[in-house]
Amino acid sequence: MDTVPTGPNLSEGAREAYSLGDFKEAFALWQQCAGAGDAESQAWLGSLYANGEGVEVDDKAALHWYLKAAEQGNRMAQANVGAFYFMGRGTPRSVETAIKWLEAAAEGQDLNALFNLGVIHAKGDGTPVDHVKAADYYRRAAELGHYPSQSRLGYIYFHGKGVEKDRIQGYLWLSLAAQHGIGTALNELEALVKEMSLEEKTKGAALFEQWRTRTKSSSNQVALYPMPG
Repeated sequence: MDTVPTGPNLSEGAREAYSLGDFKEAFALWQQCAGAGDAESQAWLGSLYANGEGVEVDDKAALHWYLKAAEQGNRMAQANVGAFYFMGRGTPRSVETAIKWLEAAAEGQDLNALFNLGVIHAKGDGTPVDHVKAADYYRRAAELGHYPSQSRLGYIYFHGKGVEKDRIQGYLWLSLAAQHGIGTALNELEALVKEMSLEEKTKGAALFEQWRTRTKSSSNQVALYPMPG
């Protein structure tokens, strides 16, 4: 008689099915694990509902499972709960609640939470504009290898928003983002280079070489990007 996989085996089977594009099978397996209280499976189930993979899009169901995982400390789920509350997906919009969950995820160095907190504070959407806070969140994510945050950090150094204007730092972070195809970084970098002295370019290039291999993004999570980068 065939045995039915349980526990970690179910979760591993779900990940394998997902990687092969069999979202319905992944959904069925993660649903079993999520119902048994596994936080990672709950987070993935929320993602499937959010993105319509293996099941119809259902924001309320997505938030339900994200919340269950978030309450157990899953960082990806916490970041996405924050995104849902910020956008008002599956729940009335609440920027205060969104920031609470995003900050919880950011404490665990979740890249998307750090980036989205930077965007929220930079734009002041539902909260006062705070360029200093925005710069801090962008820097934390940029140093962990988040390319859009590197682009934003380079931009604010170039223009002196929330930080003292520094063309060398601007060159560093824009260059790091540009090498990964961030188009806005490329455009800003071209404009910045025109203003730089030969000495600044030399220092910027040296810094770039120091950081180039230190900031490879290690994030492979499935997450939302609710705010434009």
